[in-house]
Amino acid sequence: MFVAKVTGSIVSTEKVESMRGQKLLVVEPYRLDAARDKLTTTGRTFVAVDMLGAGLDDFVLIVQGSSARFTPETQKLPIDCTVIGIVDSVNIEKQEVYNRKN
Repeated sequence: MFVAKVTGSIVSTEKVESMRGQKLLVVEPYRLDAARDKLTTTGRTFVAVDMLGAGLDDFVLIVQGSSARFTPETQKLPIDCTVIGIVDSVNIEKQEVYNRKN
């Protein structure tokens, strides 16, 4: 499981039947910086299926690989990255490094 930021969306009018109606997001995984006081990008991007209604600039929890197909909603989809949560806050060593409200 990873923390990622939603940086965009993808529209695809032609796709396999099982993917019709699925919202696709561009997500960028984040990690702690060297000082361990803020989140910073890893420089990678993925396309994730969004089952929760995440929006641009939201931080989300993503899973990849076969774990992306473990929910009842995703088990029959040809995917390998899914948004499974929208992050409200991240706390590391008693310090808040992200808060959705700020």
